[in-house]
Amino acid sequence: MKLVIVESPSKAKTIEKYLGKGYTVRASVGHIRDLPKSNKDAVDIENGFKPRYQMVAEKKHVMDELHDIAEKADDVILATDPDREGEAIAWHLSEAIGLKKPKRIVFYEITEKAVQEALANPRGIDQHLRKAQEARRVLDRLFGYDLSGLVWKKVRYGLSAGRVQSPALRILMEKEREIRTFVPEKFWVLEADLKAKSGQFTATCTEEPRDEKEAERILAEARKGDWKVISVDESEQARTPRAPFTTSTLQQVASTRLGFSPSRTMRAAQKLYEAGFITYMRTDSTNLSKDAQAQMLSVIKDEFGNVYAQERVYKTKSKSAQEAHEAVRPTDAKKHSAGANDDQKRLYELIRARTLASQMTDARVLRTKITANIYGHAMSIIPDFTSNGSRVIFDGWLKADPDARGEDVELPKVATEEALTLVDVRSQGKETQPPPRYTEAGLVKELEKRGIGRPSTYASIISTLEARGYVESRGRTLLPTHTGDVVSTFIENNFGDYISDTFTAEMEDELDEIAEGKREYEKTLKDFYDPFTKAVKSKAKIPKITGMGDAPKEFPCPICGGEMEYKLMRAGRFMSCKKFPKCLGARREDGSEIPPPKEIGEICPLCGKGQLIEREGRFGRFIACANFNDKKIKCKFIKKDPAEEAKAKTGVMCPICVKEGRTGGEMLERRGRFGPFFSCSNYPGCKHIIKSRPTGKICDECGSLMMEGTKTIPERCSNKTCPNHNPHKKK
Repeated sequence: MKLVIVESPSKAKTIEKYLGKGYTVRASVGHIRDLPKSNKDAVDIENGFKPRYQMVAEKKHVMDELHDIAEKADDVILATDPDREGEAIAWHLSEAIGLKKPKRIVFYEITEKAVQEALANPRGIDQHLRKAQEARRVLDRLFGYDLSGLVWKKVRYGLSAGRVQSPALRILMEKEREIRTFVPEKFWVLEADLKAKSGQFTATCTEEPRDEKEAERILAEARKGDWKVISVDESEQARTPRAPFTTSTLQQVASTRLGFSPSRTMRAAQKLYEAGFITYMRTDSTNLSKDAQAQMLSVIKDEFGNVYAQERVYKTKSKSAQEAHEAVRPTDAKKHSAGANDDQKRLYELIRARTLASQMTDARVLRTKITANIYGHAMSIIPDFTSNGSRVIFDGWLKADPDARGEDVELPKVATEEALTLVDVRSQGKETQPPPRYTEAGLVKELEKRGIGRPSTYASIISTLEARGYVESRGRTLLPTHTGDVVSTFIENNFGDYISDTFTAEMEDELDEIAEGKREYEKTLKDFYDPFTKAVKSKAKIPKITGMGDAPKEFPCPICGGEMEYKLMRAGRFMSCKKFPKCLGARREDGSEIPPPKEIGEICPLCGKGQLIEREGRFGRFIACANFNDKKIKCKFIKKDPAEEAKAKTGVMCPICVKEGRTGGEMLERRGRFGPFFSCSNYPGCKHIIKSRPTGKICDECGSLMMEGTKTIPERCSNKTCPNHNPHKKK
């Protein structure tokens, strides 16, 4: 028996169809080992930046099963994805299971032919690729933890910085600053409806006057004069098809055509790949294999006719792309539709249309331009008015991809010097617009252009910025938040060199060189980390950012009437009196007053020093110790509302407190930023937390609390490492 290990269960099901009885296919369900969350123990910097990996807690039962099957297997074949991440997963599996000579196979499409060819040509684990992934993981951890720690101290607790996310945020903020400083200018658009013998058309003035008097003068002259055709220009132009999709262009076109976010696109593409419908979806290459090209040309001839087929080769623009890889394409172009849901079907049809179109003849378009003016015209009287039209005279590749066609604009047939009748002429006052903000597709394009990140990271970069609260998606537009503004400004001012395009792109190139075996792992990290740590330490004494600039003068302090400034809190921006903490006056961003904290006449029962005060938080008014912000005491006492406490009670005692002999520990329902959870009433003395409501039963496997589950699993163990947490995966 031979054991084949892949990452996902759906990929395992697809591959299982192509293998005989002598094979067992299992999934690792992604990474099985990772760096610990604590930076202190994550990387051994002094001994060559060696990562200290640990088993992912939720994967223990998966690894136990894989280990047992591997011991009985004649061969273990690692068939994880054909990129650095896949190579790293294969290596971790080999290390964790203890394989001496594992066989590694790769394929870029999950078809019977590709899988069988891969099995016939196994290789060892590519240590260069694996080292490149490890270098990226360690580099991002060192960069993120060191810089995030400084951001916590100097801006606000809980914020973060990242080697790739911070440059992406900087790009968004640079555009935002352009918009803020933009000064609009007025201009006038002039249009004339003109009637010829063969029909009517609308022409637009070639100049846009910046002065209203000039616009009125042109309108007056246009109404007085007799109109004629000055010239008619017709030209036939070819529209050449675009290259097949790379990861970046797939995300961009899926955004503009289908309205998909990059993460939504990649989820659908992942499922299509795992089901065997498309090739691997993380690629920089526009290359098509000879077999794939022949298949596309055959389908084109069958569906559209020989006249539409044209073999084309596209040169990949990315210098890091591997031509052995292919563009994203259908594995069987004869299938018009594929996928388990609407997202997958729409994305598959888009990929198929683009791939077929890439091997088709040019479309031919007739473009027409009519120029009109009044008789005896000269530029000193009025400018020319023009009208542009176009129509497809041969559809070519647009036959396969009609959504890329656009709209035909037919103009009437006219001749030079032909008289025209003015039906109407009008002007519309407008203002110049600031540069548009980036859309998700636009940011992906910009990141690729600047060499920031790689295909596998584009979607996660945007997701991270949104999850951190640095960016908001409004429709398809990415809008930096006030928090994002403060964090980006701080990093730009103090670590500009480390989030510059040059540094970020060069670091990506160095990681590519590690993957190619041209660069050493330890030297790369040392060359980065030594100067970086010095830069972080040199900023240790810079003052903490407390303000975000002056608030509008029409909003004085509601208590003392003094000037106010903007400050940052978790919920966003607010106005604070400049005399804080002597004056506690505050306003919300819209100018409305925030009621000041008031003493309720009780001493804090926790620290015994501070007065209890009523204040406003994210979830409304609450009562807390006045020493909440005291640098030395930092008392975290919050008085609970008796009525709310009664509702929160579950009647289930905390098993940790019972075991350790503490009294009064009851599991209570709480609410956090990610929704409800259940924790011990003895907090902070006991920090036991579970996600769902406890049932009161104790797990017979590990002694943890049982909690409410789902429809398919009504009750499960609260301990994620316990087999009873997910009974479906028990041996």
